Amino acid sequence: MGSHGIRDRVAIVGAGCIPFGEHWERSLDDMLIDAAHAAYASANMTQDDVDAFWLGTAQSGMSGITLAAPLKIHGKPVTRVENYCTTGSEALRQAAYAVASGAYDVAMAIGAEKVKDSGYQGLNAFPIPTDGTQRTLTAAAMFSLILPAYARRYGVDEDELRYVVAKIAEKNHRNGARNPLAQFRRETSAEQICRMAAVAGRLSVFDCAGVADGAAAAIVVRAEDAHRWCERPLYIKGLSFVAGTGAGSLDPDYDYTTLPECALSAADAYAQAGVTDPRAQIAVAEVHDCFTPTELVLMEDLGFAERGTAWREVLDGTFDLDGELP
Repeated sequence: MGSHGIRDRVAIVGAGCIPFGEHWERSLDDMLIDAAHAAYASANMTQDDVDAFWLGTAQSGMSGITLAAPLKIHGKPVTRVENYCTTGSEALRQAAYAVASGAYDVAMAIGAEKVKDSGYQGLNAFPIPTDGTQRTLTAAAMFSLILPAYARRYGVDEDELRYVVAKIAEKNHRNGARNPLAQFRRETSAEQICRMAAVAGRLSVFDCAGVADGAAAAIVVRAEDAHRWCERPLYIKGLSFVAGTGAGSLDPDYDYTTLPECALSAADAYAQAGVTDPRAQIAVAEVHDCFTPTELVLMEDLGFAERGTAWREVLDGTFDLDGELP
């Protein structure tokens, strides 16, 4: 890839996040204001200090006005971005690259979604017409296909693999119970999850992403200015994004046991950061778990487990909060 990265050229000096949940009493404007001002406070700056803004939202707004109106931003660039589940990180990537380029000294990346009272249960892809050859499945149904495919390829008993992904949910709910900003703050066991009714394939409701309202923001500056704003800045080592054609379901060679774009993106980010052994060099990882099988295969795509072994690592507690790689 032709990615050279921006290693140690940009630092995160402030961040803010509101609790995620059912915010019937809060509007999208309220959430954006709260997240932005929490970030300003953590960086000891005001909105006047920020040169440009990137707003990530999938379906809660259509332009930069979505942010500019509630924050009363005048005469500054505000860009709205959307890229499915990478929308938030895409806002951060664009803000960071803008600062690294020298175009701006200070930029904010902010993301928000208001979906609980939208009339829909969660985010919905736009109904773009196709030629009829694409499958018509829910997101849960699509990701549920990973389990039988993984079991078949690596010779894992399907009942045992079902328990493995329930252990992933158990871990994540245990972590959430310790996070005051998390949507779900109650522990539940893998056995309880396995006993729940299936909603798609072998997946139950706790194998699937929750639907919540929330917002978060981060402020990035040039590395040489970082200590002007905070004592312990976080220097960005690597940011990568890779897109695919979305043709996996039409490709007879695709076996549903890997997410190739994620593997490519991880390899690029590691190269930017100088990481050669991610399992040994990465201290903590926050891995996307829209559905529990997603996390299972991502552990292998990200290089935290060898191909066909992540299920054993889950059972061994490798990725638990007190495990080798939390």
